Amino acid sequence: MRSSRRRPVVQLKRLRRLITLLLLVGLLGTIGLVLLTRWVDPPYSAVMLQRLASQGRPQRQVWVDLEQISPPMALAVVAAEDQRFPDHWGFDADEIVAAVERHLDGGQLRGASTISQQVARNLFLWQGRSFVRKGLEAWFTGLLELTWPKRRILEMYLNFAETGERTFGVAAASQRYFGVGPERLSNEQAATIAAVLPNPVLYRIDAPSAYVRARREWILQQMRNLGGPAYLRGILPAYP
Repeated sequence: MRSSRRRPVVQLKRLRRLITLLLLVGLLGTIGLVLLTRWVDPPYSAVMLQRLASQGRPQRQVWVDLEQISPPMALAVVAAEDQRFPDHWGFDADEIVAAVERHLDGGQLRGASTISQQVARNLFLWQGRSFVRKGLEAWFTGLLELTWPKRRILEMYLNFAETGERTFGVAAASQRYFGVGPERLSNEQAATIAAVLPNPVLYRIDAPSAYVRARREWILQQMRNLGGPAYLRGILPAYP
C-alpha cells in the first residue's frame, strides 16, 4: 500500500530530473552553437531553411567576408535599422521606450529590433510571433553580444538578411539587382537595398515604390548625418 502511494512521487522526481537535464542540454547546445558560428561561416540560416521547406525552391545566398562588402553598404543597414548598434548591448532601450510611447499616443506598435536581435532571430530561430520565440530571441541575442564582436554580428547580418524573393544577403542582392559585386556598391545602391529590409518580399529593389524611394533618400541623409563610414571605425578599424 505504501509503495503504491510512493510511486507517483518517484515518477514526479524522475520527470523533474528529466526536464532539468533537457534544459541543461538545451542551454549548453545553444551556447556551443553560438560559439561555433563565431568562427565558422554557416551555409544556411534558419529562415532560409524555413523558406526552402515551405517553397521547395532554392534560396539565393553568397557568403562574403565583411572586407568584401563596400563600407557604404555596412553603414546603410546601420543607418536604416539600428543607429545605436556600435554602442548598445543587443537591446536598444531608448528605441523600445519610444516605440511604446508612440503606441500609447495612438500610433501603431512597431518593433524595435536591433541588428543583434535580427541576427539571433534569422540565424537560429523560426519566423512567427510567440512568447517562446521572443524569449529564445532574447537568450540568443545576449549570447551573441557576450561571445561575438560587433564586427561578426554585422558581417552575419549582411550575409543573411532577407533582401528579396528567395534572396538573402547583400552579395546575392548586389549581383542580382545591380550586376556588381558587393564591394562595388555605391551609396545609392546600398541605401536602396537597406530601404527594403522592413519587408523585402513586399518591397522590391528592382522596382522601387514611392515608399522605397523616399526611404532610400532618408537613409542617405542618415548616412551623412552619422558622418559616413567613419562612424563604424570603432568596430571596424579597417574602415576609412
